[in-house]
Amino acid sequence: MGYRDIKLKLPSDYTEGELRRAIEKALGIGSFTYRIETKSLDARKKSDIHWLVRVAVVSGELGGSPPPAAEPLCIPFRKGRGRVLVVGSGPAGFFSALILQRAGYETTLIERGAAVAKRADGIRVFEKTGRFNPVGNYAFGEGGAGTFSDGKLTSRTKKISREKDFVLSSYIDAGAPQEIAYMAHPHLGSDNLRKIVHRLRKIYEDAGGTLLFETMLQDLTVREGRVIEAVTTAGSLAAAHFIIAPGHSAHETYRMLIRRGVAFRAKPFAVGCRVEHPQEIINRALWGKERLPGVKAAEYRLTSRAPGRLPVYTFCMCPGGVVVPATAYADTNIVNGMSLYGRSGKFANAACVAAVDLQDLLGRSVCASEALDWLGELEARFFSHTGGFQAPCCRIGDFITQRPPTAGLPESSYPLGLAPAPLWELLPGAISRSLQDGLGHFGQKLKGFDTGIIMGLESKTSSPVQVVREKNGPCAGVANLYVVGEGSGFAGGIISSAADGIRTAMGIIEKVA
Repeated sequence: MGYRDIKLKLPSDYTEGELRRAIEKALGIGSFTYRIETKSLDARKKSDIHWLVRVAVVSGELGGSPPPAAEPLCIPFRKGRGRVLVVGSGPAGFFSALILQRAGYETTLIERGAAVAKRADGIRVFEKTGRFNPVGNYAFGEGGAGTFSDGKLTSRTKKISREKDFVLSSYIDAGAPQEIAYMAHPHLGSDNLRKIVHRLRKIYEDAGGTLLFETMLQDLTVREGRVIEAVTTAGSLAAAHFIIAPGHSAHETYRMLIRRGVAFRAKPFAVGCRVEHPQEIINRALWGKERLPGVKAAEYRLTSRAPGRLPVYTFCMCPGGVVVPATAYADTNIVNGMSLYGRSGKFANAACVAAVDLQDLLGRSVCASEALDWLGELEARFFSHTGGFQAPCCRIGDFITQRPPTAGLPESSYPLGLAPAPLWELLPGAISRSLQDGLGHFGQKLKGFDTGIIMGLESKTSSPVQVVREKNGPCAGVANLYVVGEGSGFAGGIISSAADGIRTAMGIIEKVA
C-alpha cells in the first residue's frame, strides 16, 4: 500500500463525501482510506472563509511509504515501587498519579474539593443564591479549575509531543471527540469535561489508585531535606514521594510550602477584567455575517502594546460562552469564562489583561509572599466594592474614556448580577491606563468591540509565583517533594500542566529504576 500526505481547501460546511471527492480529484485514485492530520479555519478574507485540511491517504494506487509513527510514551512497570501522595486532581496532579500508578507505585490522590457531580451541584446553588461553597466551586474540585471552562487544549510549550499525545489519547479513551487529535484549536467544553474527568477517575481507580475528595493538605513534616508525611484533614499520610499540584488559586498552600522552607520567587503574570459581547457582533466583525455554516462561533485573539504601556492581550476567549463567578474563597470576587462544546450561547467573552511584573510595577524587589499579598488585596478590593459576588461592570467605551458608569447595563450571561462601577479606579493605575489603550486598539481591529461591557477582576491567568526546582525536578533543597502544573509557575492550561505532571512522574520513575 502506498501513502500520500496532501493539503486540501474545503468549504466551511463540507461533508465527508466532499472530502472524499476532493481526495479523489487531487490524487486521481478511487480506492483509499484516509486520516485527518490537521484542520484549521482560514478566515483572513471574509469573502473566502474555508477549512485547510491536511490528510494522510493510504491506497494501493499510490507509491511512497508513510513516515515513521511517533514514539509513544513508554511507562516501565515494576511491582512494589513504593508509595506516592499526589495533592490536587487537576491535569498535572491527575496525570502524574495515573502514570505512577501504571508504573507500579501505590498512589493516593487527594483533592480539597468535591467529586464532579457534587461540585456541579454546589456551583448551581452558588449561582442561584450567592452562597459560596468551599468544596463545590469553580476553582477547586475534581479535574481542577479547567473542568468548568472552555476546555482548550492548545499549548505553546515545545518538546512535549509524547506527553501531549498521551493526554489527548487518554481524553479520547474517556469519551472526548476524535477531532481534538487534529483541530488547530481543539477544545472539549465544560459539558464534555464533566463526563471525561469522571471516566478518567474510573480508569485511575481500576488501575489500583486511591482518590480522596474533600481532603485538604494542611501541612508537611520535613526532616533533613525530605518530606516525611503530609498532614491532611483525613489524617497524616506518609509516602516516599510527594507531588503537589495546587493550581493557580490555592494561596494558603503556597504559603504553607514557603513556611516549610520550599523556595518560591515572584514571577510575571497578568491582571485585568473580562469583556463580553453578543456573539453575533463578533461573528460579523470576523466573518462579515452572523452565521457561518459548519463553524460553531467566531473567536478572536488580540494583542496591543502602546508606547509606555504594559502589554495587553485577550486570553481564554469563550465563544458562545458565559462569564462565571470563579472565586476560590468567600471574601474575594473574581470572574472567568466557560463554554460548552457546542459554543451555542448568546454571548462571547474573553479575559482582557495586562502583563505585570510586580518588581517593575512597584519599583522594588518583590518576594513570593509579597506577590501573593498584592494579588490577594486586589481580589478582596473587588469583593469589598460590591459587598458580595455581583460583578463590578461598565461599558467598554466608558472604561476607555473614564466616564462615570450608569445604571441600565446591557444583558449579560453573568449569573449573579452586575453592579455599575468605575473599574479604572479599582485597578492599579498602570494597569488601567494600559487596558484603556489596548481596548481602544481592539475597537479599531474589530468593528463593534467597543460596544461591549467589561466586568470584574480577571486575576487567574497564571500563578504570580514560581517554585525553585532542581535540574531533575524536585523542589530545591527537598529531595522528594515536587510542585507541578499551573501552581508551580512552570505551566499554564490543560495540556502544558498535564505534561508537567507526566514529566515529573517519569522523572521519579527513572530516578529509582
